[in-house]
Amino acid sequence: MPRGTLLIGAFSSTALPQSAKLSQRWSSVPIPSLHFSSAAISKKRTSNDDTHLLLKIIDSEIKFAQDSDIHDCVVDAPVDFPFEIKDNPGERSILLKREYEDEIIKVEVDLPDTENAEDRDDNNNDDESKVQPSIPLTVSVSKNGACLQFGVRAFPDEISIHSLSLNEEESSEDQLAYQGPEFSDLDENLQKAFHKYLEIRGLKLSTANFLLEYMICKDSKEYLQWLKNLKKFVQS
Repeated sequence: MPRGTLLIGAFSSTALPQSAKLSQRWSSVPIPSLHFSSAAISKKRTSNDDTHLLLKIIDSEIKFAQDSDIHDCVVDAPVDFPFEIKDNPGERSILLKREYEDEIIKVEVDLPDTENAEDRDDNNNDDESKVQPSIPLTVSVSKNGACLQFGVRAFPDEISIHSLSLNEEESSEDQLAYQGPEFSDLDENLQKAFHKYLEIRGLKLSTANFLLEYMICKDSKEYLQWLKNLKKFVQS
């Protein structure tokens, strides 16, 4: 038999077992599956579903806000309203300003909140109907380089002063100036006099009621715009 034939035969007889060994070896090696790909798709699908649900809820809130009676309300100022109003859309507060004799009067008005009547009348602390909206005000009266500042809360039927301080406009912020006692600790006649002081300068009950309605209206408009901005962000 030719040598070449013997060599081929020999080679074949030895190569086949080696190939079988290699095949057996590789078949025993675990090949990682592509589960990460399907998991990523599943997560993406879940994320899209969650976003769709969130947008659906936001749309529902927008519709509810648009259907309310006050989302496009307009509140007219009283005839004797003495202040100029600065109202920037997107901000939660407004600024009132006026001049009175040699004084500059500014009133910062924040959005309304509610306060339970038990904080105002301990005798009716079980009457939930006494919950009333109110607005916090910061009233500043400036003249001759000094500023008299009041912390005020306005209710539909009352203007309440809860703090009073006198500051020098050029004083350093590092200085801890004496601010006086708590307003409620002042003599009752002095408290009444300061209420009259603010009334003369334009902060009276009719002004407070107008501001309360104005800020409730602003709150509604700002909330609707906030929802629209929220939807725009989620969609982007």
